Amino acid sequence: MRLFGAPATPADRPTDAERIRSILTAAHSMTVVTDGLRSEVRHLDGSDPMGRLHLHPAEPGGESEYRPSIRLEFTDIAPTPVRDRVRARVTVLGRLLTPYSDLAEGSGADSTCMEFDRAVLETPEGRSHVGLDELDAACPDPLSPYEAGMLTHLLDDHHDLVTLLLRLVRPLPTATVLRALPVALDRYGITLRLEERRGHRDVRLSFPSPLDDVEQAGTQIQALFSAARRSSHRNTLPA
Repeated sequence: MRLFGAPATPADRPTDAERIRSILTAAHSMTVVTDGLRSEVRHLDGSDPMGRLHLHPAEPGGESEYRPSIRLEFTDIAPTPVRDRVRARVTVLGRLLTPYSDLAEGSGADSTCMEFDRAVLETPEGRSHVGLDELDAACPDPLSPYEAGMLTHLLDDHHDLVTLLLRLVRPLPTATVLRALPVALDRYGITLRLEERRGHRDVRLSFPSPLDDVEQAGTQIQALFSAARRSSHRNTLPA
């Protein structure tokens, strides 16, 4: 188990491409911008919008033909009432090869083709660009459809266990921390947001091993609780 303060490795967290696919899978709305016009698409029902688009690599010489640009915008918002709830923004850029009316109407039709340019992930840590090959190869996190429900359940019904997890944070939190809330959950671990009078910081607690499906989540989360109970440190922060 990796404690906060230890060097991060790629195995500790999703790749940028995995993060993008997970955000798209959990999205319930998006903004479509084409030819300068913006439209809000709601009621995506948690289905990956990329499954409703045929993404194509850029075609050589395609610049000579008029193809309307398209921009798909997604906002990843924390399900818990933390400060600064926007966790990430995803933008998918490209050009339309066929009309996007079916996509905009949320009909689920699969007739929209898009010449893919790039996907952009923006987080508090910075911005990264992901290509089509990376996006195609990445899989959504198995917890992404369930993350919101799991985090709100943990906070609403088991807040004492959130406080317990603070024993695993290194360096140990001080009394300047006013409250700790779960802000993210994925196959690699759970992230807590420690809120202080001035600002906040996120700390990540990794599972003993990454999980492969949601059925393994209970065992991995209990492993974190067990490790926290075994810790000799005692947290003095307010619950």
